[in-house]
Amino acid sequence: MDSHKKDLINAYKQRPLSGGVYVIRNTESGRYLLQAVTNLEGSRNQFQFSQMTGSCVSMKLQKDWNRFGGKAFVFEVIEELTQKEDQTPEEFKADLEALGELWAEKFDPALSY
Repeated sequence: MDSHKKDLINAYKQRPLSGGVYVIRNTESGRYLLQAVTNLEGSRNQFQFSQMTGSCVSMKLQKDWNRFGGKAFVFEVIEELTQKEDQTPEEFKADLEALGELWAEKFDPALSY
């Protein structure tokens, strides 16, 4: 592997993580799935891929995904958080989980998947 590729791979591994809280909302029923993740872009890409291929992004959504189809669901970023330079991955994940819990309080638990 040439040094340019190694540099690119190293830069990718060293980049700060961008996580956050998102909701996948069922526009037909109003139900939602709230998640806090360390890789927000990866979750968005997974959702878009699932919509394109017709596969369900989460087993929790499967029944409604089959009933309404993937186009009935939307992906919404609620809050984005970038990992601090001095923050370990575990600390970053804990911060995101706490943020997710704060956001969960603002949603109707009866509509949660």
